[in-house]
Amino acid sequence: MAKIVLYCQPGARQTQLAGLHDGKPKIQLKAPPVDGEANKALVAFVSQLCGVPKSAVSIELGASGRTKRVEVAGLGEEALRACFGL
Repeated sequence: MAKIVLYCQPGARQTQLAGLHDGKPKIQLKAPPVDGEANKALVAFVSQLCGVPKSAVSIELGASGRTKRVEVAGLGEEALRACFGL
């Protein structure tokens, strides 16, 4: 199980990987930060980006903030970092 810290920006024009923010991958999310919508969008985006099912992705820390620690089951640290171009 690998973990990565991400910086998330909800309410963007589209969901995408947008470079780095303070050394962390920056994810722009189209979903608004309301009722967990942005967190659901983040889980879906990470699962698609890494080629794992949504059930393998969980937000370990920072569910209510912009900086989140995400855990991905079934991938090693290097494979996870490669998904984000690190």
